[in-house]
Amino acid sequence: MKIAVSGKGGVGKTTFSALLCNEYEKEGTVVLAVDADPDANLAGTLGFTADQAPTPISSLKELIEERTGAKTGAWGGYFKLNPKVDDIPGQFCVKRGSLSLMLLGTVENAGHGCICPESAFLKALMLHIVFNENQHLIMDMEAGLEHLGRGTATAVDAIVVVVRPDMKSLETARRIVPLCKELGIAKLFYVGNEAQDEKDVEFLEKNLNDHPLLGVIPASAEVRDSGREGRGPFGDEKVNEEVKKIRKRLEEEADVSK
Repeated sequence: MKIAVSGKGGVGKTTFSALLCNEYEKEGTVVLAVDADPDANLAGTLGFTADQAPTPISSLKELIEERTGAKTGAWGGYFKLNPKVDDIPGQFCVKRGSLSLMLLGTVENAGHGCICPESAFLKALMLHIVFNENQHLIMDMEAGLEHLGRGTATAVDAIVVVVRPDMKSLETARRIVPLCKELGIAKLFYVGNEAQDEKDVEFLEKNLNDHPLLGVIPASAEVRDSGREGRGPFGDEKVNEEVKKIRKRLEEEADVSK
């Protein structure tokens, strides 16, 4: 299964990505986690310390220049749009058991639709990961889906949009939906997060009715404390059970093999 996780900043999409990765890691299933959010926090959320975190791919200036044939940071001119990237996951992931983690990083000073060596390299890498890596893939995205082009997006099994029970989170989710349609993504799902009570669940069920709502993760003091203490958010069994149900429904709804 290959999915991208999106949503407004602060809704818990990185936490959900980590919880989903943890479900696969616990059973020894090979999974690649990709942090494609410029505000990268997936490594720490998965429990990797700062010195264990992978090198951001976008910071590999010399390698990018060698593979694309152009100086990074440059606009215009000629460079390879399909540079060699098949060896990158093996070299620049950190591994723990069956889990691998890659950090894409950001393109400095890049505007929307940047055409530059760094952007070309990252997009080529995303294409390789989605089409050629034979493993479960969970990508923690920003709300704008910046790293997904049409080629990669149509090969992703699904987009999961994480939504908290508030209007700001809901508004961001509604902006993501047309972006998915523009990219040709056929399957989009919602996951509710941090529901304090039944009213929160009802709010999400009422407002998220244009695409399937896979489940609602309850608010958890354990998960909240894990963020303050810099450890993985895996200690609340009620949360883990809900994520397990969400994973099962996601696999069924996305029609992919376990």
